[in-house]
Amino acid sequence: MVEHKKRSIVKAISWRTLGTVDTMLISFIVTGSPLAAVSIGGFELITKTLLYYFHERAWNKINFGRQKEIEYQI
Repeated sequence: MVEHKKRSIVKAISWRTLGTVDTMLISFIVTGSPLAAVSIGGFELITKTLLYYFHERAWNKINFGRQKEIEYQI
């Protein structure tokens, strides 16, 4: 089973959306500044989305923990 690049992109975006909301919330709690929270969250969104995408693509090339599907013939 191979994941296509589009799937990796959608997964990266959905995960980072959730992660960015968390980062902004924590940043707001720590700084008390909505502007700081949005700035930190925005920067983090870009960098971590790219990091996740390349991480996901690298793991897609590694067979560790995968099993080949058995093809049945009759």
